[in-house]
Amino acid sequence: MFGLGVPELLLILVIALVVFGPGKLPSIGAALGKSMREFKDAVNAVETIEPAEAKNETQEPEKNGQTGSAAPKA
Repeated sequence: MFGLGVPELLLILVIALVVFGPGKLPSIGAALGKSMREFKDAVNAVETIEPAEAKNETQEPEKNGQTGSAAPKA
């Protein structure tokens, strides 16, 4: 977990408790958890969409018979 052990995590928790106070800490934790969940959902959605788009791109034939590697002569 990012190279952080139990002592480091406890230190971060104590600092957060001092800075934000015990009343606000649960709401901050809930907001952080919700944000992380939404981020993971977005990443999973992108990972699901990208392979499907890549598959569609490889299956579509080139239009106009050009591959795009050579410029048309004028």
